[in-house]
Parts: sequence; structure tokens; C-alpha cells
Amino acid sequence: MNHSVITQRLLQWHNSDNLRQMPWKGEKNPYKIWLSEVILQQTRVEQGWSYYEKFISNYPTIQQLAAAPDETVFKLWEGLGYYNRCKNLLFTARDIVQNRNGIFPSTYGEIVELKGIGPYTAAAISSFAFNLPHAVVDGNVFRVLSRLFGISTPIDSTAGKKEFTGLAQLVLSKEQPALYNQAIMDFGATVCKPALPLCNHCPLQQQCIAYKEGRVNALPVKEKVLQKKTRWFTYFILVAGDKVLVHKRGAKDIWENLFEFYLLESDDKIIWDKATAQTWLHEQFGKNATAVNHISPLLAQQLTHQTIKAWFIAATLAKVPANLQHYTWHPVKNLPVLAFPKVINTYLQTGAFQQSLF
Repeated sequence: MNHSVITQRLLQWHNSDNLRQMPWKGEKNPYKIWLSEVILQQTRVEQGWSYYEKFISNYPTIQQLAAAPDETVFKLWEGLGYYNRCKNLLFTARDIVQNRNGIFPSTYGEIVELKGIGPYTAAAISSFAFNLPHAVVDGNVFRVLSRLFGISTPIDSTAGKKEFTGLAQLVLSKEQPALYNQAIMDFGATVCKPALPLCNHCPLQQQCIAYKEGRVNALPVKEKVLQKKTRWFTYFILVAGDKVLVHKRGAKDIWENLFEFYLLESDDKIIWDKATAQTWLHEQFGKNATAVNHISPLLAQQLTHQTIKAWFIAATLAKVPANLQHYTWHPVKNLPVLAFPKVINTYLQTGAFQQSLF
């Protein structure tokens, strides 16, 4: 794959179509960038936004933060949780004021040595504040790269972190690292989204291996998925002519070697209606997705260490899309002889899917 094409198109998208707004975006002050990154380490942007603005209003400089009483700062932090972040924030602010003349270090090596700052935050500060060529690798970047390059190495494994960090550095614009890092993170947040990506509007669709192989919603892979207590499954029952997409589940997860329909697993509950489902299908498979015939109620299956919550969405395709041709398509009449997990059998026994075909 031509890495430079990806880099150029992400920068083009950022310059022409990236409308995502955040108060720290474009910031060059390393103190403010560091503050925003610490707040966002375990916090969503929507929640962290107001905290960032309160901190900047109360402590516009690192000297003012360093001089503030612990109790006052902790009160301002209240509600964000993970209070160790706040302790490290104060420790590092005072370290910089007392031992570095109040000047934030300007190299990646010095920044990563500061208490509470890891490789991700150091890369963010060094690229955004000092335009140094260090790739930022957050959840959005993992997802974009995993899909673009079709990589199934678990992103939370040691091997995965090494592989994706190297790949991120390879694709990074060395001339415009700050702009590029912002571009790929925003792209993951607004276009290459976790559960409802805008594939049909993606400027990188032609380069995306996951899209070509119909695996967008199977990537990225997480090694520790089995530790989740509740998992949210949406099964798309895709019918083209008299055949339906059915494939066998692989190893290292529940229901090994049992059959299932096209699966979208999401981190959170999705509220489906026919319009939302139709939009999702069009984004994934283009105009081949002609009709959403049925959406089931939420069904559940209790396993030993986790609960599966599942929806079933039956849809008609005009023909088998190019990115699904390598999947197995069984005659609909053969479904009764295939071995499915209990939750799928429960749905099939309701007869709702069969009724939707007529």
C-alpha cells in the first residue's frame, strides 16, 4: 500500500472537511496541551471539555497551577475520577516550576520522563506544541490503521502495540506532524467510527483493506474482549436471492465453530430503527442494500462470565456486494441444519425472520 497516499488524503480531509471543534485544538502552548491530554486520559471529550475550560480559567499558567493548594485543585477535579491523574498533574507542574525554571521541556525524551506522562501523551505534546515527528497512537488511530491495513493483531497486546506504533510512525507526515496527528484522530472520531463508520463517504475507501474484505466491523481486534461482562451484538441477516450470509465463528472466543450471521459488536448499546439500520447498510454495502425487513426486540443469553445482548436485523440485498463475496452464502432453506448459538436459535424460533421474507 502507498503510505504517502493515505497521509496526503488525511491531510486533505483535515483541511477541507474536518469540522470537529475542541477548545485545545490548534493549541501550541505545551502546558495547555498537557492539561487537555491528562484530563482526556480516562475521560470522554464531551465531559472533559468543561473541566479543561475551568482549569485554564483558574490556572492560566503552569506557575499558577503549581502554586495552588492541593485541596483547591482536587475540588476542581471533582467528578473526573482516577484522582492519581490529578496528583501527577500537581507533582509535574511543581517539578517544572522548581527544577526547570517553569519552562516545559521541548523534546520527546525529556517530556516522557515527566511523572504521569507516557509515550502517547509525550507524542501529543511534542508534536502539537513543538511540531516534532512523533506519531500519536490513541484508540481512534488504532482503529483507523487496523481497518486501512486489514490488521487483526489485537491492539491491546504487546505485539499489537508495537506493530501499530511502528505503522503510525511510518504513515506520519514528517513535515506536518501536528496537523497529521490531529487529522487521523479526528478522522477516527467522526468518519471511521467504532460501530457506525461512514464508509460510503470515506475518502480512503479505495485504500481500505477492511472495507474491500467486508471486515470493517470486525476490526480492530481486542485480546481482552472476554473480560467484558456484557457484550452488545447486532446480527445482520443479509439475504441475496435465496441465499443468506452465514459463517463459522473462529477460535479464542465464545461459540467456537458454531455458525452466525454478519456480526457487528459494539462497546455500548445501539438504538436501532429502520432508518438507522438502512443508513448503516448503505454505508457498508452501497446501494445493494435495498430494504430492512425486520428488527427484532433485544434478546439475551447468559453465559458463565458474561451476558450477550443481541438484536437481529433482516435485510434484503439486490446482489452479493463485492466486499462480501468471500463470505459463505447458504440457501435460506438450509438454516435449520446449521449449528447456531442459543441466542440465534431463540430468534429463529420466533419465525420473525422467515415471515420477513414473504
